[in-house]
Amino acid sequence: MLAIRIVFVGLFALAGLLLARGPLEWPDWLGLLIGLIGGGAIVYGEFQLESKSGREILAGVLGLILGLVVALLIGLITRTVNVLAPFQTYVTVSSSLVLGYLGAVVGIRKRGDIRLSSASVEGTGASPKILDTSVIIDGRIAEICESHFIEGKIIVSKFVLDELQAIADSSDPLRRNRGRRGLEILRRMQLRKDLEIVIDQHELEGDDDVDSKLVRFARRRRGRILTNDFNLNKVAELHGIKVLNVNELANALKPVVLPGEDMTVKVTRRGKEPDQGVGYLDDGTMVVVEGASGLVNKTVNVVVTSVLQTAVGRMIFSKRK
Repeated sequence: MLAIRIVFVGLFALAGLLLARGPLEWPDWLGLLIGLIGGGAIVYGEFQLESKSGREILAGVLGLILGLVVALLIGLITRTVNVLAPFQTYVTVSSSLVLGYLGAVVGIRKRGDIRLSSASVEGTGASPKILDTSVIIDGRIAEICESHFIEGKIIVSKFVLDELQAIADSSDPLRRNRGRRGLEILRRMQLRKDLEIVIDQHELEGDDDVDSKLVRFARRRRGRILTNDFNLNKVAELHGIKVLNVNELANALKPVVLPGEDMTVKVTRRGKEPDQGVGYLDDGTMVVVEGASGLVNKTVNVVVTSVLQTAVGRMIFSKRK
């Protein structure tokens, strides 16, 4: 993309030079300067549009068109007034600039008042979802997206991708495998035609850590962070950024267990207390079994005594039946 933008600006500069040597008869340097400014302005506008939602762009275009229509009407009225007729061109140009600008700005700021009936256009109003490194490596986000529970554009920022690449290149085999798994998950999501995966190449200034950059990036893109990092979740909420935590979703989907219910669990290790054993359900929920410290690697029937919901998940306390 950078090479294309450079070529585009260069072509604009060349066009300015040709116009300066041709009908305009301006100095060469002036034609080059105007061409560079024109091409640079268009590229800058393209940068700004990348961070805008479809609703913002549509609202701005509608406001611009309305402003230009009003400016045209003012120009027609000016031509009918004898005193103002000599100034029609100046009035039309100045009113087009002023009203076009005001229409675009007011349209973008009031975009929330626009209601569109088209379902395809309404879909563009979904806030973008920004992935962090932990949720990519975790892998469950792929299944969630493929089941269409996530709407809108899914964005992976360049600094997150760089961190993922650094993990994949680590000398530690465990970290290296986790990084490669994350890259494979991203590739799998990109191959899905029903998912809109965008790699954002914009760099953020500063030497902040990845979590801080994610918060700044989410604020700039008006998006929601998708994560399973408890600390990032809290930091983002303090900054007013909405967070979708995969772990919270998984906990919400776990079957409800009530005291008095029977279940079967395999004791995998001893608990913290002398007489406790610990096992896990298929969904990863920890089950603490009283009186099962000597039954490691054995399956026992238990009855639930209480359920504790913590910030990191659910714990079930039980006793041997």
